Amino acid sequence: MFNRLFAGTAGFFVQSAPVSVPDSFRDTFNFLQGNGVYEEGTMHFLKEMKNTIWTHYDAFIADAQALCAIFMLIFFAIKSYEMISGDKRLEVMPLLRPFALVMVILWWPTFTRVVAYPTDLVAAKTEAMFDGSQTVVNDLRIQRAKLMVELADQLLTVQAQTETAKQEADTWYENAWESVKSSVKESFSEVWNPIVEMRNRLQVGLQLLATSLVETLAIWILRIAVYVIFIIQIIFSTILIILGPFSVAVSILPAFRDSFTTWIARFISVNLYSGIAYLVMYVASLFQHYAMEAEITRYQELVGTAGADMEKLSVFAGNGLLSFGIVVGTFVIGALTMLTVPSISTWIVSTSGISSAASSMGRGASTMGRMAAGAMGGG
Repeated sequence: MFNRLFAGTAGFFVQSAPVSVPDSFRDTFNFLQGNGVYEEGTMHFLKEMKNTIWTHYDAFIADAQALCAIFMLIFFAIKSYEMISGDKRLEVMPLLRPFALVMVILWWPTFTRVVAYPTDLVAAKTEAMFDGSQTVVNDLRIQRAKLMVELADQLLTVQAQTETAKQEADTWYENAWESVKSSVKESFSEVWNPIVEMRNRLQVGLQLLATSLVETLAIWILRIAVYVIFIIQIIFSTILIILGPFSVAVSILPAFRDSFTTWIARFISVNLYSGIAYLVMYVASLFQHYAMEAEITRYQELVGTAGADMEKLSVFAGNGLLSFGIVVGTFVIGALTMLTVPSISTWIVSTSGISSAASSMGRGASTMGRMAAGAMGGG
């Protein structure tokens, strides 16, 4: 179903001829840039890290059980006094609630897995959607990299040819200057000046470096945004699981009756992060697919099967960067969209604590960034 959904959007993409990529180039590119846009190894590490940390659910189980015993005595004392004084009649169901809460603490690991099961189901389906699209995007990403290398090779070849032409022209020009009149000099300048101009425009060394830096920065901004969302989920869910029994114990008292339901809402909201994140990554991959198809088509036109298009190649090389910027833009947009995952989660399960905690973390990170920048500036 997910492959059909992804294929159904193919009509919006710019269709380009597939580029033959040798296995050696594919392996080298994956080694330098990572196996995939988001690096499969890091994503697998984050998933295993979550499963490992969740095994520490029982750190405060004994303490929570002791608090339950104390709060149950207080609860029954309050209810007994109300019935003795005649303010309340005997009601059985409210008296059973503390026992149900104690059973939740006794079966805490099973309870947390049951609560997290719907969110895990959402995450599994959205992850399958993302994996199906990511396979296509990664293949296009490698094809685009291969075309960029071919384009750079052609630019370097033309640069070498113009360098040779310059040396030969200098030698001929010195001899001509001594033997002919100034009219020959003027005629030769009309031929020589365009060669020098073209040579200066095809200085690709710094352009390749700048292009590589910009694209590497963009993809790492995207990766960091994705990793931060998953790490925040791991941290928040771990804290909720380890300290959750205290919320259950406190909810026995009438004054804190809503603490348990609030914990459930926050726990579901945090566990929705992964499902929403994969969905956002899937939608972002559709934009990346279009951008890479569009740039591959343009690179193929520049490289050409019968040789480079020198007019378009010289104009493209004069832009400063050997990139059209479409893919870089989709990476940045995807990173900014990933940062909205906590807010989107609260749309589904309304809770203010998680979004405010994420906002506090963001403000703290920006404050530390400003302090570091100030310290560097002062130094």
